[in-house]
Amino acid sequence: MSVKIGPIAETLPAFLADKDYSQVIVLVDKNTKKHCYPLVKGLLPKHILVKIKSGEAHKTLNTCQKIWQTMTDANMDRHALMVDLGGGVIGDMGGFCAATYKRGIDFIQIPTTLLAQVDASVGGKLGIDFNGFKNHIGVFQLPQTVLIDSVFLKTLPFEELRSGFAEITKHCLIQDAKKWEEISGLDFEEQNFDDLIEHSIEIKKKVVAADPTEKGLRKILNFGHTLGHAVESYFLEKGSKHRLLHGEAIAVGMICEAFLSLERGMIDQRLFDEIEEFVFSVYGKVKLKPEYIPAILKHTLQDKKNRGSKVRFSLLDGRGSCAFDVICNKEEMKRALLYYVG
Repeated sequence: MSVKIGPIAETLPAFLADKDYSQVIVLVDKNTKKHCYPLVKGLLPKHILVKIKSGEAHKTLNTCQKIWQTMTDANMDRHALMVDLGGGVIGDMGGFCAATYKRGIDFIQIPTTLLAQVDASVGGKLGIDFNGFKNHIGVFQLPQTVLIDSVFLKTLPFEELRSGFAEITKHCLIQDAKKWEEISGLDFEEQNFDDLIEHSIEIKKKVVAADPTEKGLRKILNFGHTLGHAVESYFLEKGSKHRLLHGEAIAVGMICEAFLSLERGMIDQRLFDEIEEFVFSVYGKVKLKPEYIPAILKHTLQDKKNRGSKVRFSLLDGRGSCAFDVICNKEEMKRALLYYVG
């Protein structure tokens, strides 16, 4: 998989230089059209621009139908190119639409959020939400390239930057003990994001290369995500006033799943205390209530790592190390969530 880090004014023309696409479609949302599209518009050949609504709530089949209809109305053939310009929602959904339109056309990812740059755009996972379940419908398909330029991060509000940092934290915890010690010793404002973006991409590329379709090792990338996704989905159901950004939910999940790791004797109290202190210092504490827990636990039954009725976790088994396919029961999950509630 090709990932290019550098000025978009250089990497995008270099990619297009020897290509002969019949048509080009660019997918944006309200935010990326305003802040990011002007940076790439002049670098592209004649193209069709499709704007969709922003946010996870619109990562649905209904939005896909709009995208597919635009492509169909433009008589796009299988030699067209889709350019996904945006965060994780744009990348997930745009890639999914490209991979399924006429059984697949080429697409490239230009991730514009920290979350998408270090996680969502790398690895070929594509999909949409369905009936409140995160990424429930999807495929594995690699883009032609991923073009990463930190200039886009200047367009982000603080909350979006912080959201992406959750995946950076996860990568360090599961694969690089030394890097974990480095980042956990710094305040959020002191982090070197150019260095951390490259570091996270290298970790994810290495893991994905070893296990492209998540049959084994790639599952470690889901640390914090089993309960994190369940919490995110629960708040998404409650409506826009209550929604959490992905990274905010994963921060909850990392504390809960580190607690499960501690309970299992897979990590020691010192590491757990480090994780809890650092994550709370960056994200604060989400207002979870005990009465939310049954509905949150219901969402874990749809987790994609499950087999049968068993909920499977990726849990830390040391600094910079993670085990996968660890079965946890409902009572253990409830204890972890109650610990977070306090």
